[in-house]
Amino acid sequence: MTLIPRSGPKIGVLVPFTNCNLEPDMQLLCPPGATVHFERMGGYDVDEIPGSDQMAGLGASDISGSLMLLSGVRPDVVLYGCTSATLTHGPEFDRDLAEKIKAGSGALSFTAAGSVVAAIRALGVTHVGFASPYLGEINEQAVAFLASQGIETVKAHDIGRALGNYGQGELTPDEVYDLAVQADHPRAQAIVLSCTDMRAVECISRVEAALGKPVVTSNQAMMFCLMRVLDLPRHHGLPGRLFDLL
Repeated sequence: MTLIPRSGPKIGVLVPFTNCNLEPDMQLLCPPGATVHFERMGGYDVDEIPGSDQMAGLGASDISGSLMLLSGVRPDVVLYGCTSATLTHGPEFDRDLAEKIKAGSGALSFTAAGSVVAAIRALGVTHVGFASPYLGEINEQAVAFLASQGIETVKAHDIGRALGNYGQGELTPDEVYDLAVQADHPRAQAIVLSCTDMRAVECISRVEAALGKPVVTSNQAMMFCLMRVLDLPRHHGLPGRLFDLL
């Protein structure tokens, strides 16, 4: 049996309870020696189509119980693993939630939406193509969220049909790749793939090779932000130009 070092940081992740892809992505991206610890959170109806009201409700829901349980591992960083739950409220809400999580856990905290903005800024780009599995209204809110941070969306593309809480996670990497390519535009300097339950991490390298542009995904951006603040070096297998900045 090969022993795996566990001397690195403890990464806590708050996961929407129907999300099936955030955990595998975090394990895939996890730095050597670090450990990842998950706690699920509710605040939405599994049988409803995840529109703006439902995602805003998740963002505003009480996460104190989930955060208390997650804090039991004494994490160094806590990630809030839903992009649309905070972008539907706007940047100030997103920042406030990160601060509340920090205060409640004693750990550094990053939200998915805030991490996407930080990753785009780290790349030095101001014009992006945006793609997601969200309903149209959330896409509009996402574009406005980015615009408020000085990032112009030159093209936005969605999946073209309403997906339930499990449907977003059931998109294949090939479908996500097609979604990303459809979001490209001559003025786009990077492609943003928003949603922590979408299998975007698996197609980052493929999209970058096809379009010649960096890709930012929700889960990749959260890992980038925590690695940057903890001064962790890039390790083998991390996909995307974003990690070249470490």
